[in-house]
Amino acid sequence: MKIGIYGGTFDPPHLGHMEAAKAAMDQLSLDRLIIIPDREPPHKGLPTDAASPQQRLEMARLMADGIGPRAEASDLELKREGKSYTADTVEELHEAFPDDELWLLMGTDMFLTVQNWYQPERIFQYAGVAAFSRSHDDTGEMFEEQSQYLSERFHARTTIVNLPQIHEIASRDLRRMLASEWTGGNVDPAQYLWLPVYGYILKEGLFGTKADLKKLSDKHLRAISYSMVKAKRLPHIKGTEETAVALAKFWGVDPDKARRAAILHDCTKYWELEPQVAACDKYGIELDELERQSPKLLHSKTGAAMAKYIFGEPDDVYNAIFCHTTGKPGMTTFDKIIYLADYMEPNRDFDGVEEMRRLVWEDLDKAMLLGLEMSVEDLTQRGVPVHQNTQGALDELRGRSQ
Repeated sequence: MKIGIYGGTFDPPHLGHMEAAKAAMDQLSLDRLIIIPDREPPHKGLPTDAASPQQRLEMARLMADGIGPRAEASDLELKREGKSYTADTVEELHEAFPDDELWLLMGTDMFLTVQNWYQPERIFQYAGVAAFSRSHDDTGEMFEEQSQYLSERFHARTTIVNLPQIHEIASRDLRRMLASEWTGGNVDPAQYLWLPVYGYILKEGLFGTKADLKKLSDKHLRAISYSMVKAKRLPHIKGTEETAVALAKFWGVDPDKARRAAILHDCTKYWELEPQVAACDKYGIELDELERQSPKLLHSKTGAAMAKYIFGEPDDVYNAIFCHTTGKPGMTTFDKIIYLADYMEPNRDFDGVEEMRRLVWEDLDKAMLLGLEMSVEDLTQRGVPVHQNTQGALDELRGRSQ
């Protein structure tokens, strides 16, 4: 197996880091990429406004999730005391993966001075070095001379990773840009950041950002919501938002509220059972025995609580998110729109979805009836108990249709 090692302060990680990582994975045919935030870089101190080690790790994890399933973030260096030396990291990874081929990724400037690092012979003993190149000038004669020198002196393995057109920005400039967004800056820092990373920065108030969580724009609400879920969930949330807005406009309800309900409807989807139950207890949400055992049933309730108590959304948004998983008797038009948008957004693919997509523009109740019937049938076939609210909503709609 070929493993890439990508270290740095990642304060914050930006699209340039992501694009470089993807290029390395592709060109080196890496089976795995380990992103390792430094605790204390040996060549420079962290800035006074630096994020905490845990925050930098969380941002690196969001970046890794955006890169793909072969990428991961590691706290290997953050667990150490004192300065982070690459030689120690490479040796530790070799001990963990003794039969695998390690490649240390670095910029061209670092590559040209790597012989001056702490115990460089240990680095080359355990790993090859892959240098990022932004242009042919980076990897011309100097690269060849350096490669030859490192080979002769350290028996080093070296190669180059040619970068595509990348989002070029220094992290220090990005931090200033993030702060200036709240003081009248005219450059949008989001263009340089993976949206979930940007959302995490806003949620945590990093680098001088001053987002009021109860007064967020759609853009900022979307970014923060995205930071709370896995990358694989984003197409579904985007599809639900688009569908909810279209249905709201068609059926005469507030499309802005529909948009925000859709943005937030799955924000707690990946919480474990314990924090789900704890949040329900905190916000006075009563749970039955089935709900206390199923995170899949709880995320709609905790998501609604987040919408209302953290993000300041109104009661109709709260109620629509609250029942978007199970449904309930007495659903409003707004409730039905969020339920159906979640059920039939463009990324959904199952028997019956096209019929639901047809019905939803003709009769919301008929579309709801179809969806609830399919849900009950699926749960029954899988031996999963049907929640009382689902059965109640179904019975109510069947009664109306008779």
